[in-house]
Amino acid sequence: MADSSDAGTCTGVILAGGRSTRFGDRDKALAPLAGTPMVRRVANRLAGADDPVDPGGERASSGESVVDELVINCREDQRAGIADAMARYPLEVTYAEDEEPDRGPMAGIRDGCRAATGEYAAVVACDMPFVDPNLIAHLLDRCRDHDAAVPRLEDQWFQTTQAVYRARPMAEACDRALAAGERKIVEPLFDLEYVVVDEPEIRRVTTGRTFRNVNTREEHADAEAWIVGR
Repeated sequence: MADSSDAGTCTGVILAGGRSTRFGDRDKALAPLAGTPMVRRVANRLAGADDPVDPGGERASSGESVVDELVINCREDQRAGIADAMARYPLEVTYAEDEEPDRGPMAGIRDGCRAATGEYAAVVACDMPFVDPNLIAHLLDRCRDHDAAVPRLEDQWFQTTQAVYRARPMAEACDRALAAGERKIVEPLFDLEYVVVDEPEIRRVTTGRTFRNVNTREEHADAEAWIVGR
């Protein structure tokens, strides 16, 4: 990321470059979820433009955006389809294509953070369609005096793909980890000054649904049934 990043502003970074191997023969980022491609549903949540789906209140973030722009990390062969799905999105959208495909989510975070123009990057995986923008706003507040604010649930797993980072330090930490041959997505954190947002704090802001992944067709059907049932 360039030195001219906008101090205090936040770029939404959606990770969409995975191969969706557990989802079957199609790209889950583009799979319609209650009529909306999943990547667009995540993007809409960040822009406060999603349908009334909890968590997030009657409308996501009361209809207000929690990010200033959007970067979508994807493979070159995905870009045209994702761009179609993002037509008429209310925020500026740029694409951070994988420098080297199939290097995992750490490389996707690195590439997304490099492309961000904001000081902070709110990173969300494309298969988290219930991301609560209220949690993203809380993580951004918690990140102000740190390089990262990362949720950690009772199982002790860091939720690195729904977290807020200072974009440039995180990109550089990912670079160092990748150069060292590390593949675990948590490794860059240990090179940063980060704050853990634990489960009791998370529960004061939102519910565990915000971290719900849609990795399989069965999970997709369950998520769609939940949305339609609301």
